[in-house]
Amino acid sequence: MTKIKVGVIGGAGYTAGELLRILINHPAVDIVFVNSSSNAGNPITDVHSGLIGETNLMFTSELPFESVDALFLCSAHGDSKKFMDNNEIPASVKIIDLSTDYRAKSPSHDFVYGLPELNRDEIRTATRVANPGCFATAIQLALFPLASAGLLTDEIHVNAITGSTGAGVKPSDTSHFSWRNNNISIYKPFGHQHLSEIGQSLRQLQAGFNKPVNFIPVRGNFARGIYATTYTNCALSLEDAKQLYSDFYKDAAFTFVVDKNPDMKQVVNTNKGIVYLEKHGDKLLIVSMIDNLLKGASGQAVQNMNLMFGLDEKTGLGLKSIGF
Repeated sequence: MTKIKVGVIGGAGYTAGELLRILINHPAVDIVFVNSSSNAGNPITDVHSGLIGETNLMFTSELPFESVDALFLCSAHGDSKKFMDNNEIPASVKIIDLSTDYRAKSPSHDFVYGLPELNRDEIRTATRVANPGCFATAIQLALFPLASAGLLTDEIHVNAITGSTGAGVKPSDTSHFSWRNNNISIYKPFGHQHLSEIGQSLRQLQAGFNKPVNFIPVRGNFARGIYATTYTNCALSLEDAKQLYSDFYKDAAFTFVVDKNPDMKQVVNTNKGIVYLEKHGDKLLIVSMIDNLLKGASGQAVQNMNLMFGLDEKTGLGLKSIGF
């Protein structure tokens, strides 16, 4: 088998660590380089200690673009565009960006929005893909079937709680252990940056959608995972709603509609999205959940790579949740 030769930019963060964990064990991938100017010359395991015994790779400051088939950008938001502007990357190199920089459609770039449940066919032929946000992925999975049927006719209400890894590897006042432990809080109510990409995708499925998405993000006192509860008025019966969702996701590799109220542990450490429905009067309640570092970031990035290179999208992503 001719393997996909891969480079990683911004190799020291949480998403890069998860990406490397997957790629090291991916049967169709060889990692050529992991770029981190601040860690150049040091073993990757100095930063990502969970990879001890699995790799002898070293961080590098070099950028041998001509040696790779695919490039993952794991840089901070805003830095991916700077990187693209400042470097000449061969047209043959396929790029997957994990930042926010290219998620919004624009005549100024040719990145495809990389949510397979929405754009699988476009991703297959893309040379550049913008990986979705973590909250955006969980919330969109809850709403896509309704949008596809033109059934988003009222305000949407979302409460979603995320683990501390969603705040990045660098400690802050709201992410360090002594503050986060035994604590929850909201942030950016009604104004989270992922709302723009959510609206963009919903309008792709339901032209003219213009209802408010009232989103309250919550910081959780756990490390990883997103648990979202979404509700909106909907005339469908529960049985018809379940059928709509099952039909929409029947070909999805990682999104599953379940009949029993799920627990977040079912998705943590996996690339799965789980969706559950209840009907309360006129309101349809949708529970959706993902691992923010996997289906919300690095796992979905590898899923996109698989599609771009003609592989089964599940390749290298047979990750199992931890039951206890």
